[in-house]
This record gives sequence, C-alpha cells and structure tokens, in this order.
Amino acid sequence: MIELGVNIDHVATLRQARRTYEPDPVWAAVEAHLGGADGITVHLREDRRHIQDADVRRLRELTHIKLNLEMAATDEMVDIARELKPEMAMLVPEGRQEVTTEGGLDIVGQESRIRDVVARLADAGIMTSVFIDAEIPQVEAAARVGARVCEIHTGPYAHAFFARGRDAKSPAVLEEIARIRMAGEAIIGLGMRFNAGHALNYFNVQPIAALPGVRELHIGHAIISRSVFVGLREAVAEMKRLMREAAPRE
Repeated sequence: MIELGVNIDHVATLRQARRTYEPDPVWAAVEAHLGGADGITVHLREDRRHIQDADVRRLRELTHIKLNLEMAATDEMVDIARELKPEMAMLVPEGRQEVTTEGGLDIVGQESRIRDVVARLADAGIMTSVFIDAEIPQVEAAARVGARVCEIHTGPYAHAFFARGRDAKSPAVLEEIARIRMAGEAIIGLGMRFNAGHALNYFNVQPIAALPGVRELHIGHAIISRSVFVGLREAVAEMKRLMREAAPRE
C-alpha cells in the first residue's frame, strides 16, 4: 500500500526566520503522524539553514514512525547518520545557493564515492535511498552502488503540470509521467524500492500515486502550506486520501 512521508523542513524554516524556538519541528512530526503520515523526512543541510542537529536528535528519540534523513554524501553527514541511525538515509545533491534541491544526484559521475557512502551506511544498519532524475543510466548506477531505494525526482513533471494549465492529459505532462513510469519499472526490475517526490501537491499528486509499484511519496512544501489554513493533521489527511484514492488496488 502506498505510503506518505511528510517533509517538515519548512516548519524549521519558519522558526529560523526569527531565530526562536517555535514552531517546533518535533511537534509538527507528531501532528503529521496523527494525520496519517507513515514517515517523517528532514534534510540536515550542510549550512543548517532550517533543520538543526538538535532537531534530528530529538526526532530520532521522540517520533514513533520511520525517520528519513536527507543528506549530502559527505563524511560529516555519514558520521551523523551512523550515530543516529534513521530508518532511511536519502542521498541528495546539495548546492549552497539553491532554494531547494534542484535536480537528482549524479551517481554515474561519482560511483566510487557513492558506493563507499552506501557501504558505510549499510554497515550501520541504515537503508540507503538515492534521489535521482528519471534516467535509466542513473537507475542502473544506483543498483551498482548498492542503493536499496530510488526516489525519482518529480520536479520536471510538476513544473510541466503547472505550465500546461494543470492538464494531466497534455502531451508534455504525459511525457514526464512516462519517463517516471519507465524509471520505476527499471528500479523494480533491479530489485530496488520505487519512491518518488519533489514539488508534488494536492493537484498533481494523483497521476504519480497511480503509477504501478510506487511505494512512497515524500511531500513537504504543499502540506506545510495547506496546514497554515486547515492545520497540519488535516493537511496530511487530505494528501493521504488523494494518494490512496489514486493508488492501484493491490
């Protein structure tokens, strides 16, 4: 059954804007859980622009659903993950000037490094996911380095969906969906778990949730934005309903 991982980075973004103690990301994680979230995702960035080390430690101690730690493939982040042992560590590209993650991880161009990071995480009992574009060479490289999960970057699909007037049947949108579907089939065929995420919202999520074999969607900004008006529990519950309505019956 398809699952929802809720990214709570933007709760920390709001807190850090005032350099204060509220809103608390851990409280947000509890509210997301009560709304039906299956997991919590946070990105501990190298510049610590939103989530802080203390947040991850408290989340590890206090959350009762799985924790997915997004991280760059650096020695510092590997050491933190090995100490805290989240259920999953997702390797992502990271740029200091970007507002949010702008593309998938290039595994093909750094296989040796990523293979070493995956091995070190696996040695600590941590499942490793890689955030990649919907490209077959990247999927194949993910399998070679030992990743157990591939999360397909849905940003290009989301941007096409918005640019084409939210028409899920437009050629540009159908082309992006087909790319994600083919990548998902390759992921499953190579024995890895097929996840997806980035820029998904209440209008565009269902065509992705309907793809065969997709296990988890990771969604943050849209849910936190909706929660300003309806509360976080309800925002999570609404997203979960949309996903479950669209997902293939098992």
